[in-house]
Amino acid sequence: MKARHALISAVVLVVLAHLISCARDVSQDDSSGGTTDTPPTVYTVNYPLQYFAERIGAGLVKAEFPVPVNVDPAFWMPDPEAISSYQLADLIVLNGATYAKWIDKVSLPESRLVFTSDAFDDELISIEGAVTHTHGPGGEHSHEGTAFTTWLDPTLAIRQADAIRQAFAVEWPDQATEFQAGFASLEHDLMQLDRRLQQTVAPNGDTPLLASHPVYQYLARKYRLNLRSVQWEPDEAPSASMWRDLRAMLRDQPARWMLWEDTPLPETARQLRELGVEPVVFNQCGNRPPDGDYLSVMLENVMRLEAVFGGS
Repeated sequence: MKARHALISAVVLVVLAHLISCARDVSQDDSSGGTTDTPPTVYTVNYPLQYFAERIGAGLVKAEFPVPVNVDPAFWMPDPEAISSYQLADLIVLNGATYAKWIDKVSLPESRLVFTSDAFDDELISIEGAVTHTHGPGGEHSHEGTAFTTWLDPTLAIRQADAIRQAFAVEWPDQATEFQAGFASLEHDLMQLDRRLQQTVAPNGDTPLLASHPVYQYLARKYRLNLRSVQWEPDEAPSASMWRDLRAMLRDQPARWMLWEDTPLPETARQLRELGVEPVVFNQCGNRPPDGDYLSVMLENVMRLEAVFGGS
């Protein structure tokens, strides 16, 4: 019997020693911000923020963006697995400006939330009288409230990126120098984008323009575009009443170009051209593009605007 008790005691001691060792390893990993083999994980609510986080993280941080490519991230509702991934992330990078409606419906760790638009909260644009509509897997929604495509103004994008840099530096101070270098490189590219847009648009700010969707508010404000929006979708045929409304709008807004988030249906493009309006794609890039990245997409947008204003 004594031998049996001795054996049990030995086993218990071995198990306790193993548990203490494991706890110590976890504590050491937590104090250093993660193991040396696994980079910390950051989850974002739209693609521009993922792009900014990747540029600033300089390979030291893994930036995740789990929204399917065919879904508008602003109106996406994550499933329980995706919500759990956000909850377990080291940081959760949010756009603010009422973007990602789902975050108000779930419990997220407040200490790990990074609101990238807080620094310019008083500069956000309010929207009133927006029409409720349905398109894509996101279902019925409205753009009423606050305009959220802040990153279409490169100067605001820089401020969002700097909020990410600051959060990274606080969370992982040993890599602050690398984060600063990544941010400086991104800031340079965004400033170049801003200068190119200024050179393209400034001489033509009074040119009447239309937009197929109310997502260009910050772009229009920054570059003083003479822009009016409707509620059309590139993959849906406008109704007869929508065409009537557009004709009425053209009497007050004699635009020759209409900005689209994506290429409209061929029949829609044909009828627009019959009215003397040329569709021009300006991808707001809320979700990841099929080719290239945020910066390359924005530069393609600028090239299309250059073609528009160059021929005006």
